[in-house]
Amino acid sequence: MRLRALLISMTLCGGAVAQDYQPAFDPSRLKGPAAGPASEIMVLGSPHLSQLPKTFQPSSLSLLNDRLAGWKPQAIAVEERSGPQCDFMHRYVERYREAIDSYCWDTAPARAATGLDVPQATAEAEKLLAAWPAAPSSAQRRRLAAVFLAGGESTSAMVQWLRLPAAERHAGDGLDEVLVARLHRLEVRPGESVMIAAQLAARLGHDRVHAMDDQTAGRPYTDRKAAGEAIMKAWDNPANKQREEQDKVLKQELGSAEGVLALYRAYNSPAHVAATFEIDFGAAMNEPSPQRFGRNYVGYWETRNLRMAANIRDVVGVTPGTRLLVIVGASHKGYLEAYLHQMHDVRLVDTAQVLR
Repeated sequence: MRLRALLISMTLCGGAVAQDYQPAFDPSRLKGPAAGPASEIMVLGSPHLSQLPKTFQPSSLSLLNDRLAGWKPQAIAVEERSGPQCDFMHRYVERYREAIDSYCWDTAPARAATGLDVPQATAEAEKLLAAWPAAPSSAQRRRLAAVFLAGGESTSAMVQWLRLPAAERHAGDGLDEVLVARLHRLEVRPGESVMIAAQLAARLGHDRVHAMDDQTAGRPYTDRKAAGEAIMKAWDNPANKQREEQDKVLKQELGSAEGVLALYRAYNSPAHVAATFEIDFGAAMNEPSPQRFGRNYVGYWETRNLRMAANIRDVVGVTPGTRLLVIVGASHKGYLEAYLHQMHDVRLVDTAQVLR
């Protein structure tokens, strides 16, 4: 009996130690470098513009884009899948079929026009950028746009397209009529990738944007219907109802630039970040299904954000001291800031100071 009691006591103590343990090593307290500029990252939480009501007009982004341009980012990253990631997912199509259908575009037309597959186009784009002249010709810009399209980097292709004089936005140098038609469609499609990221990159003299999203996390649910019902039930909570009422008020003003700026201020506030956890991930984590569907979902979400943070960190790791703007769905903002804050050579910039 004494041995049994001792074992039970050790088990309980072990659980308490595991629960209470805090690592002594905290990377966020060990910031550097001792000399030279730190890498600055500002995470802009955004609504998905394609889901806003019809009262929203692209011209209403003018004040927001002016504020962001005034911060003078040296690079821009956006919530998109890179060409190499989509190429990877195509190799495991049974696992990633849904993500491929939702997030990856068919590069076959660009391959037909350029003769380059995704790995070849990715290498060619890096080669071209490494020797990129200070004043490239229109032919060079059209060629790089075509190469970006072949590499699955359509937003970077849009940057080159937007930097062309209007009269030079035509087929040639690897861009055939099919690819030109795609660029025209992208130019008017509602979405933060083009309306904010590509427009800002072109305005600031950048030659590309960085795709930093990741869609390789998680596994398909064994019972999708039951999982969906469990998570939707978790989302049916008072905090979510309060958010819906707040959004109704904010979205009434989307016809003006001031109204859009007010929406972005709200979506990037600490209160919005905290409420997002309460509404979504905190609620899902504690939903009571025996299959633990909500915890599957939270595991996917945390893994995805960790991989996104790694992609973002890689951008400033390659070019230390860079001022990087990250444009991402607002639900990601809190997670990305928390993860990026752990990085030694990263200083986070308060979005509120830029949007005020």
